[in-house]
Amino acid sequence: MRPKHRLEPLLNPAAIAIVGASSNPARIGGMPIAHLTKFGYAGQIYPINPKYREVFGLRCWPDIEALPAAPDLVVLALAAPDVLPMLRRCAAKGVRAVIVYAAGFAEEGEKGAALQAELQAYVATTDLVVAGPNAMGFANLNSQAHTSFASVFNTAPMQAGRGSVSLLTQSGNVCAAVYAIARRLGVDFSHFINTGNEACVDFAQYLEYLAQDAATEVCMGYIEELRDGPRFIAAAEEFARQGKLLILYKAGETDKGSEAVRSHTSALAGDRAIYQAAFRQLDIIQAHDFVQMAQLAHLAGYRHRSAGKRVAIITISGALGAILADKFIAAGLEVPTLPQALQDQLRAGIPDYGMVTNPVDVTGNVVNDPGFVRTAMRALAQSDAVDCVVIYAPGYLLDRMADDLCAVSAQYPRLFVAIDTGAAQTREQLRAGGVPVFEDIGVASAALAPFLLWQERRRHKRWRALRAQAAPQHQALPAVLDEYTTKQLLARHGVPGAGERVATTADEAVAAAQALGYPVVLKVCSPDIAHKTEAGGVRLRLQDAAQVRQAFDEVLSSARRYAPAARIDGVLVARMEAGVAELIVGATRDPVFGMTLTVGLGGVLTELYQDVSHRLLPVDEAIAREMLQELKAYPLLTGYRGRPHADVDAACAAIAAFSCAVLALGAQVAEAEVNPLLVRQQGQGVCMLDALLIPA
Repeated sequence: MRPKHRLEPLLNPAAIAIVGASSNPARIGGMPIAHLTKFGYAGQIYPINPKYREVFGLRCWPDIEALPAAPDLVVLALAAPDVLPMLRRCAAKGVRAVIVYAAGFAEEGEKGAALQAELQAYVATTDLVVAGPNAMGFANLNSQAHTSFASVFNTAPMQAGRGSVSLLTQSGNVCAAVYAIARRLGVDFSHFINTGNEACVDFAQYLEYLAQDAATEVCMGYIEELRDGPRFIAAAEEFARQGKLLILYKAGETDKGSEAVRSHTSALAGDRAIYQAAFRQLDIIQAHDFVQMAQLAHLAGYRHRSAGKRVAIITISGALGAILADKFIAAGLEVPTLPQALQDQLRAGIPDYGMVTNPVDVTGNVVNDPGFVRTAMRALAQSDAVDCVVIYAPGYLLDRMADDLCAVSAQYPRLFVAIDTGAAQTREQLRAGGVPVFEDIGVASAALAPFLLWQERRRHKRWRALRAQAAPQHQALPAVLDEYTTKQLLARHGVPGAGERVATTADEAVAAAQALGYPVVLKVCSPDIAHKTEAGGVRLRLQDAAQVRQAFDEVLSSARRYAPAARIDGVLVARMEAGVAELIVGATRDPVFGMTLTVGLGGVLTELYQDVSHRLLPVDEAIAREMLQELKAYPLLTGYRGRPHADVDAACAAIAAFSCAVLALGAQVAEAEVNPLLVRQQGQGVCMLDALLIPA
């Protein structure tokens, strides 16, 4: 049996006390008590306020010391200055968990930040679990343990049974807004959680609890900043391992959005590209608005049905079929041409002027032969060529199809989805029969595409397996980290280098050039000069000994003028290489997710056009290939307009080797980069032309 999580008394309390209780259901000290009594919480409720003898028909206690027993959870409806003294009294009473409503902490400048720091320091000396401050409170909808002053529970449709969707946000208002939208769609909830300032309990800890919570099968979340990346990754991996769906909306996607996040919660939004990459690798669906979040939570109820990214589209309109195909393909789904045998089956009931390739246009003739629907749907349900079937039909026609659709859905596990822009009377019948129904084409595609791509991704667990197999290594860094030693270090892990030698005199430089073969490149070799071109420390296409001697003197003189205090170990003499394309392969330490890999193509244009792909480490050759294929400039590697084909296989192997090298160096490294990695013609390999490693 799994041991109880430390957040259990916070999120599933058996007894609740409200300090600052009010008899007014419109006040924050009264609303949670009104919810608890209205919705039938079965645990003990202790209102605390010396002003009242009774609140909502319950005995009101004068202070926490007067309670007959220590409650699991205490809600503090008090002003910020009164919070810390009351926490001390709660700890003395033996209370296990506390929710702090009060604002006026880190979100309100220097004075508030000092108050929050004092709260954190005290809680760290106790066994208390403290949520907030600046939190709206929670609700366990399965036990009706309401500790929130959110009015949405009075206005949203009431929940009749137990729910399996948890809502976890870093904003109380977002929590209420998403809850209201999702309840109108019929989504049943388990938990309603908003984290406030996260002084003592952060988003990742709540997510960890929900990953272990048997009542939670789906989680919708809103994030401004993650404070504990490793814990978040572990919790997300547990969601994926159990087949639970995690849907997250990340704020701070633009500069203005990041500005708003800072002013709202004193949190800094992370790099959105890294968040997007992390979400994809962790099987998280990234949502982009509240309606989409709610629709995805609704779709999650059908996640056990067989589905994937290959979609068959059935319509009575060629135009609607084309529109849906465009939307699905633009969103990353596939609309494959159906096999000839399946087309022949469909043609038996579709006139010659109707399409059977996909999209399938059954035409208005289906009105005359509604029985054909079951035949067509059964054929699609059994086909290996598609993963999901989307049916567009106006309300009256969907009503005629409903019994057949439900029958096929009951017989086969394949996901069928209906889009009804009319007013079908059978929507609830279809939903109960395993067929989700959407009212709008745009809303349908916005929810269905990421859901189906998630279904596709979760079949492939390569990155999680790769991460589990990545053995920690502890290779010591060289004492001197210039370009030459950095390349040697990376080469030991399998990143190919080029022919090159270090020279400390002009004669040595000439001898190296003759041994390597002209033309050659000369570069200053210094651990203190990262940008050699800016220092005037590079000379290209040197053809003979005289040019090498002149370049040797120029490079060293220029470098010394640029950085007088720099250590200079001589020059690096390298063979002048040519290839098909240049890649940048770099690793940086993200403050949330740790070491992350960036791959781009095109030299200086990579930064200008932001044509890059990101992943969390580790990366193998297959993931490296995916990254290259995501680049807009990828065709330059595959023979675009007569260009020679690049050695993509060698590039992928080098990227994977670079990943191994960075992981082997571990926490010693802040950044590492090969820029450029030259990719030669197919079969001729790759080589590092420059490399940089910055210690942590």
